[in-house]
Amino acid sequence: MKPNFIQKVTNWGNFPVVEKEMRSEDSFKKIKEFVLSHNEVIARGNGRCYGDASLGETIFSTKKLNKFIGFDRLNGIIECESGVLLSEVLEIAVPQGYFLYVTPGTKFVSVGGAIASDVHGKNHHAEGCFSEYVIEFKLMTENGEIITCSRDENSEKFWATIGGMGLTGIILTAKFKLKNIESAYIRQESIKAENLDEIFRLFDESENWTYTVAWIDCLQKGKNIGRSILMRGEHAFQHELPQNLAKNPLRLKKKLQPTVPFYFPGFVLNALTVKIFNWLYYKKQTKKEVKNFIDYETFFYPLDAINEWNKIYGKSGFIQYQMVIPKEAGKEGMKKILETIAKSGNGSFLAVLKLFGKNNPEAYNSFPVEGYTLALDFKVNPKLKKLVDELDGIVQEFGGRIYLTKDSMSRSSLTNYLKNIRNSKFVSLQHKRILNNNS
Repeated sequence: MKPNFIQKVTNWGNFPVVEKEMRSEDSFKKIKEFVLSHNEVIARGNGRCYGDASLGETIFSTKKLNKFIGFDRLNGIIECESGVLLSEVLEIAVPQGYFLYVTPGTKFVSVGGAIASDVHGKNHHAEGCFSEYVIEFKLMTENGEIITCSRDENSEKFWATIGGMGLTGIILTAKFKLKNIESAYIRQESIKAENLDEIFRLFDESENWTYTVAWIDCLQKGKNIGRSILMRGEHAFQHELPQNLAKNPLRLKKKLQPTVPFYFPGFVLNALTVKIFNWLYYKKQTKKEVKNFIDYETFFYPLDAINEWNKIYGKSGFIQYQMVIPKEAGKEGMKKILETIAKSGNGSFLAVLKLFGKNNPEAYNSFPVEGYTLALDFKVNPKLKKLVDELDGIVQEFGGRIYLTKDSMSRSSLTNYLKNIRNSKFVSLQHKRILNNNS
């Protein structure tokens, strides 16, 4: 009989699935004992990354590290344990007139995971990555020592941990800054674009907006390649809001959250259904341009409205493939990527295009570089690996890079990671795959 700490573990994409030891503790002393008693350990937050980044021979779950330590309301500074979710931060912060400076596309990410992935959002071109607002964190190293890391103290470990995917140790607590807001609503403009030329022009015209993102139809060809809808937004001031929203500007009404009750059969998602979905999504906006106010949950976290939506892709699971192409080659690179996807027939329901600004050179493990990033969901199937290899080749050709938080298949060379992996006790399946692919 297997010990009860051996269990099946997978991340949000339900691919791959592993059977490994996973433990969770809320005592730093017990965490130290756990680290010292194992040769390989990888930290795991809430399991909402898509790939194999937090899967390893031995997994430490930070879910029990879920306590708030302090909230400086005057200066907008939160201190909490690393397993606290961004959703829990928002529950406390928004009613007090604060919001996250940077948030990914789901609020169900742990603070520790946000640091380890150095997450970005719809505002990288304006406000950078999550790390820009991290003041300090406490890190448990491979010898069980707990050190405080900041820009001034243990700075080498601080920057190695930012975007380091767990290589340096287990993040225990973190302190970070929030931004002031007057309301829980976003002033949004949605603009339809007929093709790649138009969407790139709209991104250029929207660089002064804090938030920009585009849904893109990845199955279009010819003159319609890159057909998309750009959404740009700003935190709404109270005086801008319609009267019905201005009464309680920092409070949102609770919504019903449906749950996907079972894994969809494999035949439901295919090239035809993806094509139909994309056509309907584009056509649902009947006007060229729409202006409105929407709550922050709808703007930042549309998929969080449906519990367990990952089951739509069936039991075989799915991957999310995200790359960035430098700005000077952005249009040419994206065109080649979209042509390759359309030709393969592996369409994506969720294809999201964003603009990155200049990267912080100190955060050398972070994913963004100045350019355009495209994220796509693909159902796992026998032909998918061939497509991923082709996309990797295009990304390499144009001097781009792959986002490790989403990766579970790529073979791209990652020099900084190779150097660090060989000297780390904190190793995941992803780290081993990178080493094997580049040895």
